[in-house]
Amino acid sequence: MRRLGLRARVTAVFTLGAFGLSLALSGVAYQLTRQNLLAERERNLVRSAYFDAVLVRDGLRTDNPVIADVLRNLDTGETRRPVLRRDGQWFSRTADVGITDAIPTGLQQLVSEGTPGVQLVSLRGEPAFVVGVPLDEERTGYYEVTELAELRRTLNVLATVLGVAALGTTLAGAALGSYASRRALGPLASVAGAADEIASGDIGARVTRDTDPDLDRLAVAFNHMVDEVQARSEADRRFAADVSHELRSPLQTLSAATSVLVRRKDELSGRTSAAVDLLAEEVTRFEQLVADLLELARSDRPADRRPTDVVDLARSVVVHRGMDDAVVDVTGTGDTADVDPRRFEQVLTNLLDNADRHGGGAVRVGLCVDEATVRLEVDDEGPGVPPDERELVFDRFARGRAASARGGTDGTGLGLALVSQHVAAHRGRVQVADRPGGGARFVVELPARSS
Repeated sequence: MRRLGLRARVTAVFTLGAFGLSLALSGVAYQLTRQNLLAERERNLVRSAYFDAVLVRDGLRTDNPVIADVLRNLDTGETRRPVLRRDGQWFSRTADVGITDAIPTGLQQLVSEGTPGVQLVSLRGEPAFVVGVPLDEERTGYYEVTELAELRRTLNVLATVLGVAALGTTLAGAALGSYASRRALGPLASVAGAADEIASGDIGARVTRDTDPDLDRLAVAFNHMVDEVQARSEADRRFAADVSHELRSPLQTLSAATSVLVRRKDELSGRTSAAVDLLAEEVTRFEQLVADLLELARSDRPADRRPTDVVDLARSVVVHRGMDDAVVDVTGTGDTADVDPRRFEQVLTNLLDNADRHGGGAVRVGLCVDEATVRLEVDDEGPGVPPDERELVFDRFARGRAASARGGTDGTGLGLALVSQHVAAHRGRVQVADRPGGGARFVVELPARSS
């Protein structure tokens, strides 16, 4: 299961905190309001029941009272239902629709003993208050049953309002968490972006300083670190360039002298002629090494990306090397991408050189261009690269079982390192895999559009 990012976790903490707090406050507010409303309603109903009980008692003291008429004379409204229990019988002013059944036995016993009482019961699925008042007459109790449907509706509205308020508070907490995480982690995003640009070769990328002193320390420390890295990188680049430049003059002299010997090697003895051939090969390799060092010194700079017909460029490189352009296998939906044409050409050239030296030559150059990615594949028919050395082949001057098994030792050891540098400058990736049918497949993936 994928773990949430830090920003998502901070937002989630704020959201859950706001939800828990709003839920607790809403619950407390609902319970307090409910208790207050019930208590207030109970006091009013008890007061009304006592008043009506006095009227009933006075009515019962007349000659030959009609209990139903006495109850009908009460002004109880539509919610209060008066009933009377006398000599074990129930009397009401209307038909009894489960009202007497809702009066608890315990409350009846309490009233019959001369003690008034009130109890919350359920009447036809609705909450109701039952108030019992003992009258002066022996074994006579007056009861008022009041349905609380209106109070229930009021509490439902209150619960809805509190629920909406809790939801709003939760959403506000989520928004606050998102803002706080963005504000707190913004410098980290800036640092990550700057580091990404630096990894792509833009060594001049810096983090904008912040007004917050704690966050500003991060920006200052990061920029100071990059300044130090840039200074050392510039020193290394100058050293490599200076060394390569200083080597060029004696190397040109050595190359010129060697070319003279090569032209006159027929006049030399067999062993001397063989030595001249060996010297010419090493001078050529030395020249290539110096050229690669100069290229490596320039490869740390940002890529000069611009719209380029990479399909046409790949075919030109292949034809220039004396290969049939049919070796280029083009797929995808386009042929133009934002790349550095010089670096792209160098990548393809170095991969073809590597295939020539170690894989018997390239048998396929695959090129797939779509809206998002440029995918370049170079296949050879060599022995392939062992899985445990597929990362090492892109190191500078890498030598191991892979290079030995694939044959050839006349390379400079910098070709694939340059490929890796050029690909990194495009914020892409390069890897080597097995080619179906045998051999190695070098795969380069570059973003098709500059960001």
